[in-house]
Amino acid sequence: MQVTATAKYVPLSPRKARLILQGIAGLDVEEALMTLRFTPKPGARIVTKVLEAAVANAENNYDLARDSLRVANARAGDARTLKRYKPRARGRVGRIHRRTSHITVVVSNDGE
Repeated sequence: MQVTATAKYVPLSPRKARLILQGIAGLDVEEALMTLRFTPKPGARIVTKVLEAAVANAENNYDLARDSLRVANARAGDARTLKRYKPRARGRVGRIHRRTSHITVVVSNDGE
């Protein structure tokens, strides 16, 4: 059975989030949490919270054991982009795109 957790409008660009998510796809939950704990990127803390939420959903809603769960899928999609402007030289303006993302983590038990 697959159980998901999603964090929406996370202030992290999808490209940076995908770099972190590639490292945990296919791992057991405990290995994935340990990998995220020692990942030196600030976005790893956000991904850790989403993974722990998915595990909590599996335990509380579907009575699945934590030991039998693995990360089946982890993806980051585009959310809205906030457009900001910064003054530049000679009276011009520089556009700044603050990208946000939707992070989804899917965990499943080994019996599938």
